[in-house]
Amino acid sequence: MSSMIYYTIMPDGTVKQLNPFTGTEVWAVAGRRGKPITNETAHTAKPLEIHTPEDYCSFCAPRYYETAPEKSRLIRHNGAWERVDLLAPDRYFETVAEFRRTGNLFEIVTLEYWRKNYAYKMPASRVKWREDYLAIPAGLKHVTDIVQYKLRREGKTDEQIEKMPMADKLAIADAFFGGGHEMVIARRHYKDDATLDTDLYSSGEMTEEEHYWYFKLTVDAIRDITLNNRYVRYISVFQNWLRSAGASFDHLHKQLVSLDEWGASIENQIKMLRDDANVYNEFGVNFAAHHNLVFAENDFAIAYAGIGHRYPTIEIYSRSQAGRPYEHTDEEIRGVSNMVHAIHAAMGSQISCNEEWYYTPIDAVYKMPWHVLIKWRVTVPAGFEGGTSIFINPMTPIDLRDKMVPRLYKLRDEGKIGWVRIAEECRVDPNPLKYYLK
Repeated sequence: MSSMIYYTIMPDGTVKQLNPFTGTEVWAVAGRRGKPITNETAHTAKPLEIHTPEDYCSFCAPRYYETAPEKSRLIRHNGAWERVDLLAPDRYFETVAEFRRTGNLFEIVTLEYWRKNYAYKMPASRVKWREDYLAIPAGLKHVTDIVQYKLRREGKTDEQIEKMPMADKLAIADAFFGGGHEMVIARRHYKDDATLDTDLYSSGEMTEEEHYWYFKLTVDAIRDITLNNRYVRYISVFQNWLRSAGASFDHLHKQLVSLDEWGASIENQIKMLRDDANVYNEFGVNFAAHHNLVFAENDFAIAYAGIGHRYPTIEIYSRSQAGRPYEHTDEEIRGVSNMVHAIHAAMGSQISCNEEWYYTPIDAVYKMPWHVLIKWRVTVPAGFEGGTSIFINPMTPIDLRDKMVPRLYKLRDEGKIGWVRIAEECRVDPNPLKYYLK
């Protein structure tokens, strides 16, 4: 099929795009591309009032009891990283959590959804954890405090909360132990040497090693959720960076939401795979290479400027034969993590964005490669888009590529990102994704 269907540069400079996998139609229109997209500090930035330790929001370390009970945390001990599961509540402050995995207080897909629609019951291991946690005075206080906070946020008065039986409050708390909407929260709120309230700690501010463990804990969470709820068919993994991208707190965290279906877009892409197992090479990486949109790669992942997205979007694909993140080796996970980290570091912390993970659904027989989309939330769709289903993107894929390349070179020269081939250094071998192999 001709690439002209998907990617056309008009004589006036308008770039018309049709995403091969979603069918989204996008135009980058000459005259609408003058809006600057930079990583400069916002003019509304204010001097930062330094708090030691950081206690700026409910995700900060001194405020562990303002989030749901921890399912896991990563700590550093004698120079090594260790994962601690189901930590007792009276031991939270004995160690520092570099990253921690907790339930979300306000679930998108609730525990009641699974109970009422599937007669789901928490596995015995989760029930025991809940009982052990509530048997500790600090745990009972933690849980009742956040249940009361949740109820207030949902509109209940103090009088209504006071009259509610303890058994009903603890029933609400079941979601903290057995629910399928989770978060992976980073320790730090602001970066080193922060002086302004916009100097937030982003994915790009991490070291490669820190980012790998952030990724690894998220991958482990996907696997653990699937083992504890047999009705889950897919887990949406995403990271909303800054308020304009949907973040509830300007404190770095990922979210995982369990689903009982794939969603229409993934279903359509699985059908494409059934018809052509190599479709992600043909209309993904190969297509991008033919149009000079591939701009970074390492031995485990490849990055290019995507087409047909309503926001400027960078696509990072795993080269692995495995189709699910938890089926990747640690080395493969690290390779994907390093590439995603390099992209975040190059774009900087001031650009609002969504990081979205896609992979082979749990119950699919056709393999989709694990890939991560980083979408820059730098435009707001309006009436034109709603009326035509044509989205106006302020950047062409070439513009996006050309913004990233010099930043990547600079970071590599400074030793702030790991080894990565950039621009003309990329080999762009045909069919570099190996997911379709047995």
